[in-house]
Amino acid sequence: MTKAEVIAEIADKTGIEKADVSATVEAFFKVVKDSMAEGNNIYVRGFGSFVNKKRAKKVARNISKNTSIIIDEHFIPSFKPSKTFIGKIKNSKKIKALANA
Repeated sequence: MTKAEVIAEIADKTGIEKADVSATVEAFFKVVKDSMAEGNNIYVRGFGSFVNKKRAKKVARNISKNTSIIIDEHFIPSFKPSKTFIGKIKNSKKIKALANA
């Protein structure tokens, strides 16, 4: 499902104009990106957490040149779904049908 499809579905379910839904969705993504860039984590009860995960400094290999590369310590964004969200997916009949196909 694309962002445009999500916006269209929210507009259909709520009766709000697509332009307004689009602005809201874009504002949400901007807040998430800006907050995480500032080092803040975001917790949405019943949905999940957007967190910054720390990656330790490590030595990697460039296979084509057969050289070592040092990758400094850095942070990456990550999403951890809530138990409620995980439970909904695990108990989904459509997902179970796809798994058995």
